[in-house]
Amino acid sequence: MDKKKLNAKDFINIGIFTVIYFVMFFITGMLGYIPIFAVIIPLVLGILGGIPFMLFLTKTGKFGAATIMGTLVSVLCFLMGQSWISIPFGIVFGFLADLIFKAGEYKSWKYTVLGYCVFTEWVIGSMLPMWIMRDTFFEAYRSSGGTDEYISTLMSLTANWMLPVVIVLGIVGGVIGAYLGKAILKKHFVKAGIV
Repeated sequence: MDKKKLNAKDFINIGIFTVIYFVMFFITGMLGYIPIFAVIIPLVLGILGGIPFMLFLTKTGKFGAATIMGTLVSVLCFLMGQSWISIPFGIVFGFLADLIFKAGEYKSWKYTVLGYCVFTEWVIGSMLPMWIMRDTFFEAYRSSGGTDEYISTLMSLTANWMLPVVIVLGIVGGVIGAYLGKAILKKHFVKAGIV
């Protein structure tokens, strides 16, 4: 059996860690009911998701695992009512993360941090409608019972210049989450040989 290819145990781990990571996303999304948290979701998710994602990497450490996780998380996001845009973002950023992890041969800490930062950016796809489909997004939110006060506050927080800031916040969250995950799971990193 090829040890570099995903096997049944890897698929089970991917499923388990996808559920755990999605719970982190769901918790982060619930914070979005406070307008300022709605725009810092990538930062918070990067931090909260760092622990399960770092453990996920030490358990799988094979090409394709991050792509599958990104795809599954973004499909779950879509099924929970988010825009379809999250799906291509999950696939693309999962695949890019896989390429980065592979470039570091699943042993380089520098590539691990970079890969996780890239992976974290998938969440931008679920937020993008606030910028690229503004009128439709906020009208749908209003129709579903959103208050005018919340909507006007969120609209002011999602000015065009804020999108690059949100992207950078995702990177910052990814760095913090990766280091937090490594600190908490130090024993697993030593065992996996990630330095």
